Amino acid sequence: MDQAAPMSEEDRSPRPLGERRLERLQWPTFEAVAQQPGSTVVWPFGAFEQHGPQLPLGTDALFADRLLDAVLAQLDPELPIWRLPPQQLGFSPEHLGSPGTLTLSASTLLSLVQSVGEQLADAGFQRLVLFNAHGGQIALLQVAARQLRAARPGMAVLPCFLWSGPEGVMDLLPEPERHHGLHAGLAETSLMLHLAPDQVGPSRPRDGYGQRMPPPGWSLEGAVPTAWLTRDLSHSGVIGDASDASGELGAALHQRLQEGWVSLFRGLLQSDWPSFQP
Repeated sequence: MDQAAPMSEEDRSPRPLGERRLERLQWPTFEAVAQQPGSTVVWPFGAFEQHGPQLPLGTDALFADRLLDAVLAQLDPELPIWRLPPQQLGFSPEHLGSPGTLTLSASTLLSLVQSVGEQLADAGFQRLVLFNAHGGQIALLQVAARQLRAARPGMAVLPCFLWSGPEGVMDLLPEPERHHGLHAGLAETSLMLHLAPDQVGPSRPRDGYGQRMPPPGWSLEGAVPTAWLTRDLSHSGVIGDASDASGELGAALHQRLQEGWVSLFRGLLQSDWPSFQP
């Protein structure tokens, strides 16, 4: 095979693209965008797990994927931000025993983030955002981010949770759903009715309230959490109340999430965190 001809400076220069998917780039463009000051990769994370009788197994991955595309579409095309394909399989041991749940081990997910992150850093990317939509792997991805940052200190690593970044999202939900609708309840069912209504079944369960709750002063999540399993709380797989879910509420949630993440990403891209050297 003939040796490839040397690339010109024009070939190596970053080009503004209408879409930001790294897997669609040729390697010369991939090499070029990685060298841009502040070059940032966003990696959406989901899970493959039961989401009650009404929502698809890939709910979290769909949310991370669709919301990220909506956010990136609102950003200046010249900004140095790109995305990876969604990570469909996640860490979901709390849902084992429910049909349809497939989970990676903690060590596998840690190794995955470490391996891919190190390669992105070695290519020249300066930031990696772990854009996660599955609450059950928040802490694990924080550990993964810390380990990766220690191994590649020149690359910032930001483990984010889709639902807790923007302000005011939970204000759209009534109590007790705002604090206790943990899984496949009002928020997730409504958001799916907005984003992919054809993937939502007719059931609207209310489950997981008042059954074997933690002792006083302890909580399922929050300041004094316990390592709950879905079967501790729910027969249907739902932990919350989906009975009043609607596409209208889903649209309002999506709008607030999108606006919040656009603002957060703009702030990140306009910063020099973590004080990159020219």
